[in-house]
Amino acid sequence: MEFCPKCGCVLVEKNKKAGCPRCRYKSKSKIKLESSEKIDIKPEIGVIDNKDTDVFPVITAVCPECNNKEAYFWTSQTRAGDEGETKFYRCTKCKHTWRDYH
Repeated sequence: MEFCPKCGCVLVEKNKKAGCPRCRYKSKSKIKLESSEKIDIKPEIGVIDNKDTDVFPVITAVCPECNNKEAYFWTSQTRAGDEGETKFYRCTKCKHTWRDYH
């Protein structure tokens, strides 16, 4: 990449001639433009599997299916950012999952 010696603007090529778009300076030599981009590898997205639920805290909550009194607990933002997050529960006994919107 080359710059204009008069105003410092990047020289561009137009009709096979290099020149400054700002001050109309004309370069006598050909310009060489190169660009590169570094692409980072994105990390994998974690997926919660049934066997991974033991990492959630256990709280006292009554399961609507089997009336067990313990459930795993986690929260997630499922609606707009200015609204409250949704609470999720999973029964420790029958693995039934339900949510609480309050």
